[in-house]
Parts: sequence; structure tokens; C-alpha cells
Amino acid sequence: MERIYLDHAATSPMHPEVFQAMKPFFETYFGNPSSIHHFGREARRGLDEAREFIAQKINARFDEIVFTSGGTEADNLAILGYAFANNDKGNHLITTKIEHHAVLHAFQHLEKSGYSVTYLDVNEHGEISMEDLENALTDETILVSIMFGNNEVGSIQPIEEIGRVLAAHQTVFHTDAVQVFGSEQIDVNQLGVDLLAASGHKINGPNGTGFLYIRQGIHLASLQYGGEQERKRRSGTENVPAIVGMQKALELALKESERRKLLYTQFKEILLTSFEQEMINFKVNGNQEQALSHILNVSFPGLNVESILMNLDLDGVAVSSGSACTAGSIDPSHVLTSMFNDKNRSHSAVRFSFGLGNDLAQIEEAAQKVVNVMKRLESQIK
Repeated sequence: MERIYLDHAATSPMHPEVFQAMKPFFETYFGNPSSIHHFGREARRGLDEAREFIAQKINARFDEIVFTSGGTEADNLAILGYAFANNDKGNHLITTKIEHHAVLHAFQHLEKSGYSVTYLDVNEHGEISMEDLENALTDETILVSIMFGNNEVGSIQPIEEIGRVLAAHQTVFHTDAVQVFGSEQIDVNQLGVDLLAASGHKINGPNGTGFLYIRQGIHLASLQYGGEQERKRRSGTENVPAIVGMQKALELALKESERRKLLYTQFKEILLTSFEQEMINFKVNGNQEQALSHILNVSFPGLNVESILMNLDLDGVAVSSGSACTAGSIDPSHVLTSMFNDKNRSHSAVRFSFGLGNDLAQIEEAAQKVVNVMKRLESQIK
């Protein structure tokens, strides 16, 4: 049985060319990039080339890129680091109810530390209201964090418009761009963002690497202590092989981005058309006109998502739920419960996410298997 992987929003397989780009930095250029000898200089060369490449691709300066262990650390460094370093300017922060937990849990920690946080609502498409954002701003607001593209339903926020509004305010603007990095063009100056977090493993790069863009002049408190790496902003020897791999992954992703968008749009059409033709009861979550091309979130009312996931896995299709799965229970997705009053919509939601290795034949096969599972489960509850 061929297994079909449709969970690329969780993590993605490493591209073979990425693996090849990383190999020399395990075998030959293995030195510590802080060392001054030949081995260290060669490692530093790889590190500097990756930093320069990534900076250019998002229209940033070389020294505005700080490498991290992934998107979670980048989000934490941005949010906690800025709040702790700038609490003399105010103690009010703004985010949304549908952020990744790397962001939400950081804000919850700050609330326990005495900060005031406003969590913006979203509409049924997963989009914030600009009016709500403007009304939430106060003289004490020092940080606004709004994700670029949502990891569960794919909704894209009006980042450039938000940046224009915040430009006239003292607040700093952070965005979690983990799901957007490599698939959408990012220009930090055009967008007006001051802090931007990204990760390598969503774009066929290695796990355990990411970066935080920090606009020049912004001061963050360090979250870990040790050496003076990353211009004293993030201690610890840099993971040079993984960083080089992230550079290569970004290069490949940007070359393929337009082709992949068209292909993923076809994938969505195949799945949804199959559900319609087979008269499956389903509801699409999120605005597909303004959404990430690689994510499709669908609820199957009346069915249990845990049963859906288990049956699909047995049939060789790997997908995920927007909910947090624990032994014997499913907690409702905070994203879907923020979008809809109906908790059943969350309890039956499945996220299909596409990427490297998927083709039309796979999606057609997966669509039929999903239909078969849904019909089987529906017959069991009648």
C-alpha cells in the first residue's frame, strides 16, 4: 500500500538537494563558526552566505537576521524579548485568538508577569477586523503580534495594511510567517513588519532551524545566556549544516512557488469536487479566495475527527486535525472555536496540507479513500 502524506503544514520531507547541500558541513566544514582557524572560517563562510541569501530574499539587512532553533524560539524571542526589554514604554500588548501556540503561550506568560494583553477576535473566515485593531491600540501598547498565514485554516491576514496603521504608533509589529515563508513573496519593508519569525522544516529543509528578522534599532532581551553568538542576541553555537540547508530549501521553494500554487489549487479542487459528487456532508473552513494554497481545512459534521484520522491512516492517508489530540480525547481547535460558535465544526475538522512528493494521481487516490472512509463512518452512526 502506497502511503500518501498530506500533512506538510506540520512538517515536510527534506528535499534531496537540501541534504546534499548540508553534507559538506557535516563532513568537511565542521568547525565552530566562532573559531578563527581554517575549519572555523569555512563554517563561518557557510553561515554568512546563508544569512546574506535569506536577508536578500526578504529585503532585510545582513545583520537583521538571527538564526534560531525554529519558529517557536523565533516567536518567543520576538515577543518575550521585546516585552522584557521595553516595559518602560508601556505594558499593553495585542495579538489574535488564532495564533500558533508558540505565540499564544508566550503572551499568556507575559500576562502572568503583569502585562495586559488584548486578544483580537476573527470572523468566520479567520480574519481580523482592522477597526478592532485600531480600537485596541492605546498609549501603552508596545507590541502587536499577528500571524501572516494561519497554520490550521490557511487564512491570510492583511499584513501590509496592518503595517501601515501601526507605522504611526509607537508599537512594534511582529508576525509569525512560518507557513508563508517560501511560498509567498516577503518584503519586510513593504509589509512594515519589525519582527518576523520563520522556520526551515516547513519548506523541505531540516528540522530544528529557523530565524528571526529584527529590524535595525530594535532591542530585545536575550532569553538564553552563554556566548556572544548572533551579535549577543542568541547564545549558542550556530547549527551551520541546518542553516545551510534552510538556505537551499528557500532557494528551491522560491523557484517552484508559482508552479506549486497552481498545483495545490488543483489538489483542492479534486478533493472538494470528489466530496460534492459523492454527496459527502462537508463544510470548508476559511476563505479559500484569500488563503494559503497548500492548506485545506474541511469539517465533516456529525463525525468524530479521531475516528476519521485513524481510519484514514489505516487506509494509508496521513492528514491531521486542527485539534490537540490526547489519549482518548480531542480538545476543540482554538482556531475553529474562534471562527465559529459551533464546537462540532472543530470536532470533525480535518486539515489536508500539500507539498513535495504529492501529485495529481496521489490526490485523486486520497480523495477516493477519504470518500470511502466518510461513507463507512456515516453508515455506522445511522
